[in-house]
Amino acid sequence: MPSPLVECIPNFSEARRPEVVESILAAITDVQGVHVLDRHSDLDHNRTVLTFVGSPAAVEEAAYQGIARAAQLIDLNQHTGAHPRIGATDVVPFVPITDFTMQECVEMARRLGKRVGDELSIPVYLYEDAATKPEHQNLENIRHGQYEALKEEMGVNPARDPDFGPHKVGPAGATVIGARAPLIAFNVYLTTNEVSIAQKIAKAVRHSNGGLRYVKAMGVMVEGRAQVSMNLTNYHQTPVARVVEFVRREAARYGVGIHHSELVGLLPQDALTNAAIWYLQLDDFQPDQILESRLYELLRSPTQAAAAAQQPDFIDQLASSTPTPGGGAAAAHTGAAAAALVAMVGRGTLTKKKYEAVKDQMWALVEQAESLRTELAQAVDEDCAAFDAVMAAFKLPKDTPEQQTARAQAVQAATLLAAQVPLKVAGKALDVQKLALQAAADGNLNAITDAGSASALAHAALTCAAYNVRTNLLSLEDEKAVVDLKNQLRILETSSTEQEGLMHKVLVERGGISLG
Repeated sequence: MPSPLVECIPNFSEARRPEVVESILAAITDVQGVHVLDRHSDLDHNRTVLTFVGSPAAVEEAAYQGIARAAQLIDLNQHTGAHPRIGATDVVPFVPITDFTMQECVEMARRLGKRVGDELSIPVYLYEDAATKPEHQNLENIRHGQYEALKEEMGVNPARDPDFGPHKVGPAGATVIGARAPLIAFNVYLTTNEVSIAQKIAKAVRHSNGGLRYVKAMGVMVEGRAQVSMNLTNYHQTPVARVVEFVRREAARYGVGIHHSELVGLLPQDALTNAAIWYLQLDDFQPDQILESRLYELLRSPTQAAAAAQQPDFIDQLASSTPTPGGGAAAAHTGAAAAALVAMVGRGTLTKKKYEAVKDQMWALVEQAESLRTELAQAVDEDCAAFDAVMAAFKLPKDTPEQQTARAQAVQAATLLAAQVPLKVAGKALDVQKLALQAAADGNLNAITDAGSASALAHAALTCAAYNVRTNLLSLEDEKAVVDLKNQLRILETSSTEQEGLMHKVLVERGGISLG
């Protein structure tokens, strides 16, 4: 399987101070695993657009670092430019590329938005697929009046309240974060310096004024030439070639033509292929007729298969003769699987309008489930490391009384840790059970058995973790620690049994499932 890949295209309100742009770029590239694909700065717009890709975690962190650096270096009170803006980091979209869903990009946007609001005290709006309000899906609605209007209205007009962060605008302004499909930023320069012509053409082509679907446009002056600046939000439904010909036709009405066009950032290969097919009238063209595409597939498949063959999965490792991973790691792995199921039920609820009333609860549930899934997945390695530490302690030298004392102390310390790790797993498994119960009670009814399965897996994870706690307690000499750990374990087990009973009740009463 390919690794998840996400694209981020942040827009920063600066282009005229190269040292500022370089500093922001450095903050992004300092994050390991991020690859910058493109950089576009426009002096008239006074705006820089960066495009980078990487693993979801790396991209999310890089976006945060870029926002933080921009907030330090850009003062919107001193900023001027032709492009509308409300923030030093004006807009940050996430785009799913490989093995990653739009829903997961929405969750990235929410996490980043909350972090930026909490840690940087910057108001954050969510837009496009991440929007919490219908009126915030369209970026233009959020940017209405730009920074100057927002500074006056935020905290006074409830309609301008952000999703995260303070209800007050500082020098860094506000930031818009979201998730969307690939967008093509495309500019057409006209053979005139009359910006009014570009504005008329923009009005004719943009969808909001009755023009082409999936086209946003405005007319501006750039480098002494009138420009129709556009965002094409769905190039499959409204191809680039159709947009160019529309602009060409409208321009002819005013006695001008197209001087040249410009791409801001990157665009998908399909967009160029579709344009070539349209202009060349290749009616019977097939995508696999592109030489590079055929070569890419030929070279890619064997490599991926070989790489996958070299990566044994957890189940294979569990089945091997080595002592780790063992039962404790299996408990953590099972708990992580339970948390993943809870997250799945939450996401399956968020996409249904029928459950709009519990949307906020489901967002919180998904976020908590994902946090637990990460922690339990990490506990797999923690459990293996704890067992290895016990084995290492037993191998310490014991030739002298001093060595014997040091060895005994090391064994006891390692044994205590080996009991604490599965106890932590048991506690997190109980947390998963509680979330599973909420998912079953309030979530998508069609997924109620998935919530029930999550609860059963979490209960099993807790039981297995408890076995590993107790076996380590047999070797622990600190009686007070033994009593304390046993008491904690009993409380967890009692609560887990109670949760299991409550889940059975929900499955019967809400799900109509017979458990007899």
